[in-house]
Amino acid sequence: MNDWPEGWHGDNRGDRYGRGSANAQPESARVMRQVRRGQAAPPGPGGYGPGPSAQQYGGGVPPQPSYVNGGDDGAYGNGYDSGYNTGQVYGSPGGGGHGGGPGDHDHGPRPAPNWRRRIKWTAITVVTVLVVTTVGTYFWADSKLNREVDLSKVIDRPEQGDGTNYLIVGSDSRAGMSAEEKKKLHTGSAEGKRTDSMMILHTGSNGDTLISLPRDSDVEIPTFVGSESGKTYKGTGRHVKLNAAYAEDGPELLVRTVEFNTGLRIDHYVEIGFAGFANIVDAVGGVEIDIPKGGMKDTKSGADFPAGKQTLNGEQSLAFVRTRYALKGSDLDRTKNQQKFLNALANQVATPGTILNPFKLYPTMGAGLDSLIVDKDMGLYDLAKMFWAMKGVNGGDGTSMNMPIGGSSGGNLLWDKAKVKQLVEELKNDEKVTVSGG
Repeated sequence: MNDWPEGWHGDNRGDRYGRGSANAQPESARVMRQVRRGQAAPPGPGGYGPGPSAQQYGGGVPPQPSYVNGGDDGAYGNGYDSGYNTGQVYGSPGGGGHGGGPGDHDHGPRPAPNWRRRIKWTAITVVTVLVVTTVGTYFWADSKLNREVDLSKVIDRPEQGDGTNYLIVGSDSRAGMSAEEKKKLHTGSAEGKRTDSMMILHTGSNGDTLISLPRDSDVEIPTFVGSESGKTYKGTGRHVKLNAAYAEDGPELLVRTVEFNTGLRIDHYVEIGFAGFANIVDAVGGVEIDIPKGGMKDTKSGADFPAGKQTLNGEQSLAFVRTRYALKGSDLDRTKNQQKFLNALANQVATPGTILNPFKLYPTMGAGLDSLIVDKDMGLYDLAKMFWAMKGVNGGDGTSMNMPIGGSSGGNLLWDKAKVKQLVEELKNDEKVTVSGG
């Protein structure tokens, strides 16, 4: 039996098995490279060397070169091992991906990373995150402002001057406080709310000015419209302490009274209560205060501090700013301590340790904004402007003073009318303040 195609036999194959044959006879089966790993198989039946299986074709099958261990260069030269017999046709063990040994496919060196592109996209990502965080923080903070005071209810207002005037009030509101908190903070349990501190902050192009208004200041209650009733109450020339105006009809009457007795228009109103004040101090980790020689002790406010520098927590800070009976100058000395404390608090809040630490910044902002009551036109920009102006004034970049005092009558402090008039004119014209306070 002849195993070759018809008309073919071992004697006449000759050189016709190549593709270059011009013979019309069919081309013989192409001889594939035989690739084996390890030791070459011995000649004989089933092998690839000369043996009976080759002889039965008349010796016409040419002997195949061995590629074992890079042996004979053979027809393909350089001992190339394709791994065909083991299925590893790409030179990777197990027929997998590309290997790294000699003879495997070479893709050349990897291209260098495009650092300019990477830096560009990193910068874009960082800027995007910052913008989103800033916008989100703005709307979060804005939503926390309690815009409860309507200055449009204030009647017969002075003309608008240059610069911006804020009326800043510290109230003794006990709203939302438990009996335990009232006892701890020494606030008492009086109903309603009064003002423990009042200040006018003027911001302008010729320096900022912070003026404390003693709560015992003698003022006249003018004609006003009730904030709730809408009823007009005619002025009778009645004189009271300044904090009585707040107790009588709240922020709107207090603004009306301050404007009537000074002639200075108030642009914005900001108020903070007992609990909010203490929470802000605790959120920043306390405030360092230097207590003067002799220390400070007041059973009514709860103050009990030795002399020297010390860090006050929220409860202690509230006692410090409320103390007046232990001070020689009573309410006038208390206003000075309040300004001193605001300076220390502003500097503590503005430190990198607070601003750059979200675990401090957000609790501080939350504690402050939750407890603030502002007018309906107050924005975050106005609030930030007020804060930085207070920090600057108390840090020595502006003027800090009490309202000029000319004497007292029946326990009320009388303002020096001439000095007050000059002070107000300088503020309205946004001029540098030259008047000294009491």
